[in-house]
Amino acid sequence: MDKILVLDFGGQYNQLIARRVRSLNVYAEIINFDKITCEEIKEKGYKGIIFTGGPNSVYDESSPHYSPDILNLGIPILGICYGHQLMAYMAKGTIESAKDQSEYGKTLLEVKNGTIFEGVPKESIVWMSHTDYVSKVPDGFTVTAVTSVCPCAAMENKSKNLYGVQFHPEVTHSEYGMKMLSNFIFNVCKCKADWKMDDFAKTSIEKYKKELAGKKVLLALSGGVDSSVLALLLHKAIGKNLVCVFVDHGLLRKNEGDYVEKVFKEKFDVNLIRANAQDKFLTKLKGVTEPEQKRKIIGSEFIEVFREEAKKMGEIDVLSQGTIYPDVIESGKGSSAVIKSHHNVGGLPKDIGFKEIVEPLRDLFKDEVRAIGLELGLPEELVYRQPFPGPGLAVRIIGEITAEKIKIAQDSDAILREEFIKHGIDKMANQYFTVVTDTHSVGVMGDARTYGYTLSLRAVTTDDFMTATWTRVPFDVLEIISSRITNEVKGVNRVVYDITSKPPATVEWE
Repeated sequence: MDKILVLDFGGQYNQLIARRVRSLNVYAEIINFDKITCEEIKEKGYKGIIFTGGPNSVYDESSPHYSPDILNLGIPILGICYGHQLMAYMAKGTIESAKDQSEYGKTLLEVKNGTIFEGVPKESIVWMSHTDYVSKVPDGFTVTAVTSVCPCAAMENKSKNLYGVQFHPEVTHSEYGMKMLSNFIFNVCKCKADWKMDDFAKTSIEKYKKELAGKKVLLALSGGVDSSVLALLLHKAIGKNLVCVFVDHGLLRKNEGDYVEKVFKEKFDVNLIRANAQDKFLTKLKGVTEPEQKRKIIGSEFIEVFREEAKKMGEIDVLSQGTIYPDVIESGKGSSAVIKSHHNVGGLPKDIGFKEIVEPLRDLFKDEVRAIGLELGLPEELVYRQPFPGPGLAVRIIGEITAEKIKIAQDSDAILREEFIKHGIDKMANQYFTVVTDTHSVGVMGDARTYGYTLSLRAVTTDDFMTATWTRVPFDVLEIISSRITNEVKGVNRVVYDITSKPPATVEWE
């Protein structure tokens, strides 16, 4: 199988680059720049390398750098944004700062020529995000594209198969970005399109049949897409040696616990134990308001529940987790900044009692996980469920988590979903939910004064969850939802709609 290495220098779109390559049916893996040597790159047989962007300046000594020897491995390289500048810097070009003429957002690209621009119009829109720029290309390189303020928007050294672009071809805002990536992957790297999700499923099942043979495996089954796909994959590999512990922490959506238990026990005969731990979680979270602290408490309590269940079952060899790639990135692995911690990424107690931890989905993106779910035979209703965070409704309840707030979150969320489906808005939005804010406001119900919670509706449209736009829900639908919630959900007297995109916000509130 042909592979592309995405060498990570801390760019916010590093995982998106890999996802775009994989969408071309070519396998891509991301490795932090300081975790692999030139020798290891050569040994692994990569067909091509992509340098990611990053927030630093290449002429800053503290910024991520790499050995210039990588340019002489004979492996084609594409540098993107910071990666473009780093390539020029390593090859003895000149990088300068242009603070007065920075480019951010949609920009008109003028193509002169160039291998990766084959089939791309002479003018097209690309997504720029830079202050530094290549002011002088290295010897052997030629400028292949410019913008009105950037004298080197792209460059190439065709004899060495080295290419750089100052913009981001991986984002949807770059009109012909996928064509450019395709040209690099297939025309330059000569990759075969031989990466398929069904191959991953079959290969993984065979792999874990061997690796986990005779071992007892404990899996945290939340009922979300990731853990559900993992549960079925491992069930097909090791059968009853997989013990799925479904922790009902009391922070699930309305009636969700019963649905999950029914699907896995009745349909697939999975070895599932439902641990009703609502009171434990609520007690631990009492008085806690800081978002990260809430997440860490929930993550820690998850592990404690697993430990308790493991003791009941005797010796358990392996803990398996439904970690996927965005979880790893957002939790600050590699060079990326921590956005929010995920309970299933790191932070496990040293005395957890398991000999091994396996995360079969760790290198996959959400849509890839969904494809595997369908291949394995999971119901479409479950496969296409919206992303639901591990900490559950805890990240949709601002401030202290109480039984009253949980009921408000569950009941209001159920109303929102019912109305979105009824009016076809569920097809417009990729994720939608309600948020119980910690704000009270004065209201009037009947002739009485009320002092209730303000509840926010949140709906976003996105194709990759790296960026998201708030969904333009019709006002009449919002009015119906607001009316139903204030009339049917006790404790809420005001409903607002969140019209903030990502960035600057995240999809979830906490």
